[in-house]
Amino acid sequence: MKFDIDVLIIFAEQDNGPAGESNPGWVSQFRRFLELMLTQVLGEKPNVLLKSEYDSLTSPRLDNAATLVTILSKDFCKSGPCLDYTEAFVKATEGTPQTIGRIFKVFKNYIPVMDQPPRLRSLIGYDMYQLDPDSGQTTEYTDYFSTEAERQYWMKMVDLAYDIYDTLMRLRGEGPAEVRTLYERKAIYLAETGHDLSVQRNIIKRELQRHGYLVLPSQTLPSRRDELEKAVERDLEASSHSIHLIGAAYGEIPEGSDISVIEIQNNLAAKKSQRAKEANESFSRLIWIYPHITNASQKQQSFIERIKRDAEAQEGAEILQTPLEDFKNIMREELLEADDRTISQSSSSPSVYLVHDRADQEAVAPVKKALEANGFQVLVPAFEGEVLELRRKHIDNLRSFDIAVIYKGQVNEQWVRMKLLDLLKAPGFGRKKPILGKVLIGKPSASSLLNGQDITVLDGDIPTIINQLQDLLHEFTTAKT
Repeated sequence: MKFDIDVLIIFAEQDNGPAGESNPGWVSQFRRFLELMLTQVLGEKPNVLLKSEYDSLTSPRLDNAATLVTILSKDFCKSGPCLDYTEAFVKATEGTPQTIGRIFKVFKNYIPVMDQPPRLRSLIGYDMYQLDPDSGQTTEYTDYFSTEAERQYWMKMVDLAYDIYDTLMRLRGEGPAEVRTLYERKAIYLAETGHDLSVQRNIIKRELQRHGYLVLPSQTLPSRRDELEKAVERDLEASSHSIHLIGAAYGEIPEGSDISVIEIQNNLAAKKSQRAKEANESFSRLIWIYPHITNASQKQQSFIERIKRDAEAQEGAEILQTPLEDFKNIMREELLEADDRTISQSSSSPSVYLVHDRADQEAVAPVKKALEANGFQVLVPAFEGEVLELRRKHIDNLRSFDIAVIYKGQVNEQWVRMKLLDLLKAPGFGRKKPILGKVLIGKPSASSLLNGQDITVLDGDIPTIINQLQDLLHEFTTAKT
């Protein structure tokens, strides 16, 4: 199916006011970053338009846009034009074979479910705001390359880009069979959490999806208890495991209930585990309790004590109160390792991830040869195969390398920036060991590109670079021992 526009972004005009004299507005920044991410995964530049650009280009029926991204804010929810655009897109896609998964809900700031447009309430959202886990207060990002932004904004941006990619491939009839096969594997119920653990939940979700698991729930849970319980029970029945993350926040209490969504999910999972046990079926549970809980309400403290103490609440569950990295390792061992052993542990020599673009394969070959001659295990990107497999290989390399060497040949500086961001995000992909060193071959024209980056830059002809690199890697590996 052919569309003139890949992504149409609709938003309230107030949400795109300039952040300063030389800085574009929030939505314009969002559009630029999303376009960069999609270009990476698609292998071509997508047609991403803002609503204001779209007005003069196409009919008001919105029938030539493949996907719609809505930027939710208080102003959006009160905007007649924004609601009209959403309704027009829904009507344009209703009754067509490809209707599911074409609308994406991005939160510029927190909006309660009942304050959201009815058409969008059931969709899983992408939180693009900064959350203070202690106070629960939210603010908009102004520094998109801060440590906090790396953990929340960019991880959600990656999720959004890959979800849009999947939809575009499906609409084009190019969805790889491998993806469909992967998602026929076991489903895992990853329980909704309180606001204080949203980042941790996203990290776990990405880890599970990276291994090909279907993560449920796939829609926003209903706000009424009776409807919520039916939705949770349905998803639990489809799942082979459930994972529950417990922090300081007790969580939202649905209408018609005196306990939170978090507690309801745990109770229903315990009942599911009991039924599975009686039927001699397999269903396991992992409960992770944040190890440094402070400022928890009395109700939350009682809930945590009940989980630790009561056999009924513990039914079929392993309860862990460890650092998140330790929990992820246990989760991988118990849920994932038997299905996916992609990273070889056979080599004891230090590994170098030689990050480069397809266009630079020939130019970087002497560097690779020299590294191997000096006893290094050289990891390289994959360029052949489906995009999902290429990304998986890249993530596996990010998890396992000791030293990163980025080769800046024919690529632009946006490409370099994205690779540097990947190195910063490596812990979120399940990396368990420190990076011994980072090297950039090729001097960037903008020194600001390396702000805050602990990276050594090498420049010159290839023989000179190889000599400098060998000395530098020796320093890195000597410091390790």
